[in-house]
Amino acid sequence: MNALTARMPLSMARPALSRTGRLFIGVLLIVVFEGAVRKWGTSAATLPMILLRDAMAGYLIFHAWRSGHLRTYKNQTAVLLAWTCCVIAWGMLQVIVNDGNPIVFLIGLRFWLLYIWFGFAAASSMTEADFRIAMRTATVLLILLAPLVILQYASPPGARINTEVDSVDDQVFIVIAGVVRTTGTFSFTAGFSTFLGLVIPIALTVVAARKRTLTHAFIAVAAFGAVVAESLVSGARSAVIYSGLMIAIYLLGRLVFSKPADKGRALMTLLLALGALAILAIVFQTAIENTQQRFDEAAQVENFWDRVLVYFAGEPTVVDFLSWTGVGIGQLSNLAGYVSTGVAGFSLAEAEGGRVLIEGGLLGGLYTAMKLIVMALGLYRSFVIAVRRKIIFPLLLWISLSVALLSWAAIGQLTANALLGFALAFALAALRYPTLEIFPSRITASRRIR
Repeated sequence: MNALTARMPLSMARPALSRTGRLFIGVLLIVVFEGAVRKWGTSAATLPMILLRDAMAGYLIFHAWRSGHLRTYKNQTAVLLAWTCCVIAWGMLQVIVNDGNPIVFLIGLRFWLLYIWFGFAAASSMTEADFRIAMRTATVLLILLAPLVILQYASPPGARINTEVDSVDDQVFIVIAGVVRTTGTFSFTAGFSTFLGLVIPIALTVVAARKRTLTHAFIAVAAFGAVVAESLVSGARSAVIYSGLMIAIYLLGRLVFSKPADKGRALMTLLLALGALAILAIVFQTAIENTQQRFDEAAQVENFWDRVLVYFAGEPTVVDFLSWTGVGIGQLSNLAGYVSTGVAGFSLAEAEGGRVLIEGGLLGGLYTAMKLIVMALGLYRSFVIAVRRKIIFPLLLWISLSVALLSWAAIGQLTANALLGFALAFALAALRYPTLEIFPSRITASRRIR
């Protein structure tokens, strides 16, 4: 039997994607490429694509419930149901007290609930094969975006690749004069930075995986190069700092948490990575200099640590708009702003922490507390896995999710809202499948389908 399975084609040994896996990856592809359609096709496609991915996300939740996967995690499902009831009841109270707009209330329910349920439902119902293929898909997307992002960075702000077809003006965000902040396939810079925040720990997991063929090794090298290159040319200070920290945690984590017999290999990985970083620093020297100039210019008008505090905790002016009821869930989202005034954009608060408190009032405080509890539990469990099993990728994903929960514009921006659901799904699935093999052998894969 071993000889037979060893000769089995890899395509036969791999389990097919389940319905959850197909929906999960389908939503991811729409999130990544809907901005490209908006930028270079037509903005008229925006609403249909958003409705399509939201419908697919809702169907995934329904499928997980109907298949009994949510009942498998009945305690966690009960907590989410209780939270959903709280949000609905509180939002209805806000509409009455504040004479709010019911349409904005429904928008708020979407931002506060849909993709949290999506992430939980996906993690509870995806198979190990789904998880593996989703990790690979995210990494391949990062690799494929690298040439596009580098070309955007090298092109002038007015180039077709950097402007939107339906834009009423030619204003493009820049790092310094004449150098754009890249957007990738997204229609705005924050979308691409958030995408990097999601995919970088996944790509580093692929880099750390055991490679069985030259193709696997090539994918790992390309993934590491894409992480560094796309961060450097992103023009976003947060992306540069985040990627540097994640690479450092990955390299030190491999060295500290590896088995004694693997210490030598971990040290070799560290040395090779440092060598690759040195080479990439030479290749992208101009991008590094431009980013350094951006840091210097920002330091002249703001304190770095004050900016970090605002990024995670909210602006000091938030206290001026706080009330026990909140202004209404959904009120500060860009979609609600567009529905109400015809202009998309954040008001009152730019940082996520401030928006949560202003929108939700006491409910916003409860939401923040729940985030901290989820972060603490997830980081603890992933750290235990790293110590006991010498596996660090769940820890990487939970660090990434913690940053996302605290700082991403999840209740305000459509793309960040969806990507937070994916970050939650990947982090929870990592606790279900901590021994996941990104590149399993034919024999291992064939055993898992019997």
